[in-house]
Amino acid sequence: MKTRTADIAVIGGGAAGLTAAARCAAAGKKTLLIERLSRPGGVLQQCIHSGFGIHRFNEELTGPEYAHRVLTQAEEAGAEILLNATVMQIDGTGEVKTLTVYSRDEGVLLIRARAVILAMGCRERCRGNLGIPGERTAGIFNAGLAQKLINEQGLLPGTRAVIAGSGDIGLIMARRLSWCGVKVACVIEIMPYPAGLSRNIAQCLEDFDIPLLLSHTLTGIYGKKRVEYVTIAPLVNGVPDLAQEKKITCDTILFSVGLVPENELSRACGIELDPVTNGPRVDSSLMTNIPGIFSCGNVLHVHDLVDFVSDEADRAADSAVAWAAGERPGEAAITVKAGKNLRYTVPHRAEAGKTNHFYMRASTVMDKAELRVTSPEGRIIFSKKLRYVKPAEMISAAFPCPEESTYTFTLENC
Repeated sequence: MKTRTADIAVIGGGAAGLTAAARCAAAGKKTLLIERLSRPGGVLQQCIHSGFGIHRFNEELTGPEYAHRVLTQAEEAGAEILLNATVMQIDGTGEVKTLTVYSRDEGVLLIRARAVILAMGCRERCRGNLGIPGERTAGIFNAGLAQKLINEQGLLPGTRAVIAGSGDIGLIMARRLSWCGVKVACVIEIMPYPAGLSRNIAQCLEDFDIPLLLSHTLTGIYGKKRVEYVTIAPLVNGVPDLAQEKKITCDTILFSVGLVPENELSRACGIELDPVTNGPRVDSSLMTNIPGIFSCGNVLHVHDLVDFVSDEADRAADSAVAWAAGERPGEAAITVKAGKNLRYTVPHRAEAGKTNHFYMRASTVMDKAELRVTSPEGRIIFSKKLRYVKPAEMISAAFPCPEESTYTFTLENC
């Protein structure tokens, strides 16, 4: 069994991992990035539409262009990239962490590093997560799989589609299918508001006259060898109204019903997870409850823009570099809580006396809201006016943090 050493090991070669590896290597640390696929870039490689990099690079890139940009940065900085290699186990005890890696080219490896950055990304929820009744037949895809079939393999998934869920990848695939001559009958969404970005609603549905049916759900999938039709119904008080159920003819169903951070490896090594985000609980340095192990990107919480993934990866990298150099962060003694009209806030613990960066998501659509951060006594520590908020679009805030036992984040109408 071979053993390798590094100052910092980065797990995952998508946007977060490549950005973090570039930052760590540029700081002079021996950096090893481990990617299970045969090429780095992650899901960006199949996202051939533009819209990436506007915030980070001040230009509009496709997914492969963004991946190439951050990969070039990592390579030029001197990061080593190990492909076709899967991390099977992390031993987080002690000052030096040990990763057990199965490599197609090198067999079983032990990688020892002073710091580890988790950047494994996320995966799509599927029909099995939803319990949709009906036939088990061909023609049922996750939106990401359909995207890969079209963009990388030149294969059409069908001729007439229904898309369940209005997440961004589903919206983008509605447009992509339309461009390829596939009729999109409708997009249905269980919530009373869209799950995707406003720009994607406009550019991917409205521009192509594709109906968006809010507060609707799939009630059945039917067909013999392949999907022949689905049934849908509106929700009344959260329950499908079967009296209004209708049939839609189609041969293809795409599910775009949310993403789940890939944290099986994190859970196995004892990292504490947040039941709301399904990602690690971290402090303001993005360190997990295991000292020396950091987390960033979609494995921490699902982001709406890849630019924000890279920004967060930079901060995780800076923290890992400092840790590998022997520096230790101050105590993150402030407990951070999501209050009224918010689903979650990251990080979960903050350090007093420094500027902390926070990300959060609203639990409802609001016009003219105010983000407020309050102490246990109700004193307003920080506030920020927001013109419009929706669950699909992440909210961020950064401010110097005075010492308190607890910060409560809320969204108030104004």
